[in-house]
Amino acid sequence: MYQHYNYWLSGLVAYCFCEVVSEQVLDIMTSPKLVKRVENLHATLHEHNYRYYVLADPVISDQDYDKLFQDLQTLEHQNPSLISTDSPTQRVGSIAKDRLFRRVTHRIPMLSLQNVFDQQALLEFDHRLKQRLQSEGIDCRVLQYVCEPKLDGVAISLFYRQGRLEQALTRGDGHAGEDITSNARTIRLIPLKLRHQGYCPGELEVRGEVYISRQGFEHLNQQMLNRNERVFANPRNATAGSLRQLDSGITAQRPLLFCAYSVGIHSTWVNAPKLHSQWLEILVELGVPVSRDYEVKQGIEACMDYYKQQLLKRTTLDHDIDGVVYKIDDLHQQQLLGSVSHAPRWAVAHKFPAEETMSIVKGVDYQVGRTGVLTPVARLKPTQIGGVTVSNATLHNIDEMQRKDVCVGDTVTIRRAGDVIPELISVSLAKRPSYSQPVPIPTTCPVCGARVVRFDKLVALRCLGGLSCKAQLKQSIQHFSSRKALNIDGLGVQLIEQLVDQQWVRNVADLYQLDKNKLASLPRMGMKSAENLLTAIEHSKQTTLTRLIYGLGIREVGEVTAELLTRHFHTLQALMQADAAYLEQLDGVGSVVAQSITSFFAEPHNQKQLTDLQKLGLVWLEENPETSPKLLQGQIWVLTGRLRTLSREQAATRLRALGASVLTQISSRVTTLVVGEAPGSKQGHAEKLGIEQINEAEFLERLVST
Repeated sequence: MYQHYNYWLSGLVAYCFCEVVSEQVLDIMTSPKLVKRVENLHATLHEHNYRYYVLADPVISDQDYDKLFQDLQTLEHQNPSLISTDSPTQRVGSIAKDRLFRRVTHRIPMLSLQNVFDQQALLEFDHRLKQRLQSEGIDCRVLQYVCEPKLDGVAISLFYRQGRLEQALTRGDGHAGEDITSNARTIRLIPLKLRHQGYCPGELEVRGEVYISRQGFEHLNQQMLNRNERVFANPRNATAGSLRQLDSGITAQRPLLFCAYSVGIHSTWVNAPKLHSQWLEILVELGVPVSRDYEVKQGIEACMDYYKQQLLKRTTLDHDIDGVVYKIDDLHQQQLLGSVSHAPRWAVAHKFPAEETMSIVKGVDYQVGRTGVLTPVARLKPTQIGGVTVSNATLHNIDEMQRKDVCVGDTVTIRRAGDVIPELISVSLAKRPSYSQPVPIPTTCPVCGARVVRFDKLVALRCLGGLSCKAQLKQSIQHFSSRKALNIDGLGVQLIEQLVDQQWVRNVADLYQLDKNKLASLPRMGMKSAENLLTAIEHSKQTTLTRLIYGLGIREVGEVTAELLTRHFHTLQALMQADAAYLEQLDGVGSVVAQSITSFFAEPHNQKQLTDLQKLGLVWLEENPETSPKLLQGQIWVLTGRLRTLSREQAATRLRALGASVLTQISSRVTTLVVGEAPGSKQGHAEKLGIEQINEAEFLERLVST
């Protein structure tokens, strides 16, 4: 027994000795000297990345760089505790835990740009800016612009805290984007850690474009072909697909590039820049790549010269550009100019001329839209326009097709401008073959077989199948679930097609009766995705009358008309009871719109659908003018600057619901000014007139309390 005890005791001593030794070894391995060695390798590799990618001025060979990189990999492999998220080795990626990318609201919206296509429109843009600035008391006979090439890629936002990359978002719809942080970390041109150069902002948001070079695109497609996989149509599609990979290890293998074009949120800056061009210089110092072709120009005429230079360089570049961007350089002037709902006033994209080529019409198909309209689409012999393979072109409508005298077999001119659907411009009658055939006009729907009619005074053919036509049903559901309607996140086009094809959804009410297990059985879904979708559907049950009216898809009724109807009728019941003659009297509602509204609500199946939606728990915010309190009745409000939680339109709607009038200009009659981020001159005018000013938090609190 004692012998066994001695064996046990000696084993215990040996185990404890090993533990002590291993702790001592660990202490040695993570000694200050080793930590310093790893930090030095980090700094050295970051510096070489900066010189290679940002300055295009490498000072060591690729072999020497690889040797340093391997040294760091070896040290981190031996000492996992020394691996940090900003290490140059941490760009390999991993599989996402969730099948869907998390949607995040931009703290400052990522607005799109207005486009101009000719010199006259550009001169008018410059004139508008001068007029607006002069009204603010600024003498601006010649404006200073920053000119930059417009990369044809995917816009993203990079958020740095204390100099380290914390989050990356896609542009999305401008108000919210998808979190692609793990994928962005794999892109070599995106610094994981900023070069501080004596200053480090607490927060810094960098906005830019991810893209793929032409050479990289060709190499990527060759790899896809070698693996018998489907190739990408163009570099932009390849970029978008690469950024949305659930496995960021795949993203890491794609030849993605990055170029910054502006700064969003920033804080704790000493002597903050006053010019956009100064921000671009600072980004370079921080290790963030910007376009090497940007230039500062005095006056719009100099901008036109820049445009001509870039147009000539376009074909020699190793990446696609579809125009140039002009931005007012002075940040104070940018602030005074402000933005419209979807675009800044102080910037514009000058697009390159539309690209044209010729092809042969192989046939004409008819696409059926949400309202049953049949649109003729020409099937073409595949051809390249600006690096994009085009095999279809829109013919708009029957009258346009007949006016152009399109026949099957014709040689035609195709035009493509930016991301616009290619358009058939003209027919070459001189090249018309003897075997050409006129395009037949359908008498039945190509999808459901229902009768097709052409109403008087209308150029459109329309299918009478209604929601029994799968094409109309699919697009109706897509419209009902869109962001501006019921806003059902995750219900995309492909999923809607599956739900309709499986006959699980025959109308919009069926969305609220979907079975989780059935959903999970669909391709590329799974239980987690099914749960996420059902949660989004449940959230959509709480909506507003404006969203519901718009979501119903009544012909000729868009967002503006839906809001107008809500403001006038206040309840759905009152709207349903209105006749066409009464509706026509409303400002903004003509005879065609009035007829569409009354016809929609007269249909028994539409009435039943609304009843079913209510039974399934759909609730929309209504306002009964006899019972709703008008706590802001008689008050006049004005909004200025950006609001984070509500759009300007949403804020104005809430105020009008409480009885307030909402104006766009300051006067002595105004009661209250709501001040958001980057307010314009209205704030100064309000101060002079002694008008009450409240911030966004106070505004929201007042809405709740009233």
